Parts: sequence; structure tokens; C-alpha cells
Amino acid sequence: MKFKPLKDRVFISYTEDVEKTPGGIYVPETAKEKPQRGKIEAIGSEVKEVKIGDEVMFDRYSGSKVKMNGSEYLILKEEDILGIVE
Repeated sequence: MKFKPLKDRVFISYTEDVEKTPGGIYVPETAKEKPQRGKIEAIGSEVKEVKIGDEVMFDRYSGSKVKMNGSEYLILKEEDILGIVE
């Protein structure tokens, strides 16, 4: 299924790192907080500062979370993106 955001919205897949404590214990998925970074999968026609494929940082509580094809995604306005990870 393809998804095309409207206007100034972006469609983001979460980028999750495997989390490990300093002692070497892996943190289970259920104990993790949602990540604050992701990869832009699609953009609306009015998006100007980011492009598809950019890895970005965003506020933990911004946007709308949706599930598609068994994965969780985020739809948010371009202005809610805090920055591009380089």
C-alpha cells in the first residue's frame, strides 16, 4: 500500500536502535519509549526543507501514529520536525 501525505505533512517510519544498558543487558521492546527519530518515507506537495530518505528528529508527542502493513508510522507537519540527522 502506498501513502501520499497532503500539503505540508510528512510520512515517517520509526528508526529504532537496539538499546542495551551499560551492563550489557538488552532492553525489551515493551520497556522502551517510542523513538524520537525516523526516516521520511513520503512527503506532501508543500514540503520544502526535507526530502524522502532523510533521517529526522521530532518531538516524542507530535504527529499522528498510524499502523499500516503491520508497522507503525508517524504523520506530522513539516514544522514539527526538529532537525535532520547527518
